[in-house]
Amino acid sequence: MELDNDLLLRTFVSEAEEILAGMEDSLLALEKDPANGETIRALFRGAHTLKGNASCIGMDALAGAVHRVEDYLDRLHTGSAAVDPRHVTILLSFVDLMRQCVRATDGSDIVPPSMTELVGSLAIEEATTATLPDATPAAAHEQTPAQTTNVRVGVSRLDRALDLTGEISIARGRLRQLIDQRHSLEDISEAFSDLERLSGDLQELVMKLRMVPIGPFFRQYMRSVRDVAAAHQKRAVLVLEGEDVEVDLGVIEHLRNPLTHMIRNAIDHGIESPDVRRSRGKNEEGTIRLSALRDGGTIVVRVSDDGAGLNRARIAARARRMGLIGETEKLPDAELFRFIFAPGFSTAEKVTDMSGRGLGMDVVRRNVEELHGSVNVESRNGTAFTIRMPLTVAMIDGFVVTCGRESYVLPVDAITECIAHRENTPGNDVFGIANVRGEPVPFVRLRRFFRLDDAPAAKENLVVVTSEGRRAALLVDALIGERQLGIKPLGTMFQGIAGLAGSAVLGDGRVAIVLDVAALLDKCVAAVREEEAVPA
Repeated sequence: MELDNDLLLRTFVSEAEEILAGMEDSLLALEKDPANGETIRALFRGAHTLKGNASCIGMDALAGAVHRVEDYLDRLHTGSAAVDPRHVTILLSFVDLMRQCVRATDGSDIVPPSMTELVGSLAIEEATTATLPDATPAAAHEQTPAQTTNVRVGVSRLDRALDLTGEISIARGRLRQLIDQRHSLEDISEAFSDLERLSGDLQELVMKLRMVPIGPFFRQYMRSVRDVAAAHQKRAVLVLEGEDVEVDLGVIEHLRNPLTHMIRNAIDHGIESPDVRRSRGKNEEGTIRLSALRDGGTIVVRVSDDGAGLNRARIAARARRMGLIGETEKLPDAELFRFIFAPGFSTAEKVTDMSGRGLGMDVVRRNVEELHGSVNVESRNGTAFTIRMPLTVAMIDGFVVTCGRESYVLPVDAITECIAHRENTPGNDVFGIANVRGEPVPFVRLRRFFRLDDAPAAKENLVVVTSEGRRAALLVDALIGERQLGIKPLGTMFQGIAGLAGSAVLGDGRVAIVLDVAALLDKCVAAVREEEAVPA
């Protein structure tokens, strides 16, 4: 029987990624508890399996390098050698190099000289009297969790998906037969309802197939915290909570950059040096907490630290220099802290390898908003960022509205109420202030904002929306109602246009634009503030 070499190679790469991730976790645990025998046994098993897998596909040079590591781990396992902290760093660097080799392999059996030097140093029995190679991970601050490319699916779920496709085929055939034989509308409607129910069940199951526990993704950041803190002469530990929470793979990919920047910021700006923490009566080792929980149809991810917290005076001074607030204007903490997400905003006194350019938090905000999520920041006994995002990126519970001949979709979670607009609104055609139950609320008239040339509607409706604790209203022609819709990305020609988040196909085949509520709210609030600042 002929072997599919490409399939074997893909299987090897997938399994090697999992093994290396497990070895990395074990090494970080071993650094804190060098005498833990089970951790050493887990490392030995991982190396042994990786060596065997490499040999099976003919990558003998790679297997030989792993064998040297296995020999060292065997000495730890049998007690003939003790764990040395420098050897842990070497082994972590070995994992990095092995991961690079695995991801880049095309079946060729090539081991870089740097890996040979690393594994050779592990043969030194007396680490205290020998000079070990510099095994500090290169560009530690640039290490980010790897992209998820594979998902393990239970056989029971696949069996259920197969059953549903069979039932859908039968239901579709029955419906076609009823139509061809010109049965009553009642019979056809009943058959269509059965088909609709089965399709909904299959859609729900497919969505579940994309759901994975967030824990393995979170654990990849433990290495980043270790390396970045060490590179900046600080000590920090990452504590994980809610690892069993399941979330869509697409959401995880959108969380990757935000979490990377927030964790780096926590180390660079939040966690103090050991000397400073000791002088303040704190543990020398700072704590960064990464947690996840489900809240209805959303996932809430929180990144907090026990560091120095945000410097309100410095943020306000920077905002004034950038012209974001007036010289004497005072804002509440929640509104002031939002400025740290503005492009180019940074309070760093100098540019370092991790901060000072004002890009990181802007990336956080843009990635979150792409998924119709929100991010809030608090600063009490440290700093905490809270990200709220939908559990899935493939579907949206949307509310459809129209302006002229165009249809738009708003996330249901962002809407607080819809009311008829019965007054002549002062201000310009695009932005203004509306009276909502006796309270002034800024609004944006979508017809003018998107420059539609349809005739103005005789009556308009206000859709009141909230984002990150702020409230505004969208002025639309008609309210259509709730729909569950599949989200599709917009083309590159639409990138950079404020207020657009994606597209969705409606039941009648027309395409509707999914609106970015946070971006529209920003535009609305900024326009109203600018108008109020103009002297009468």
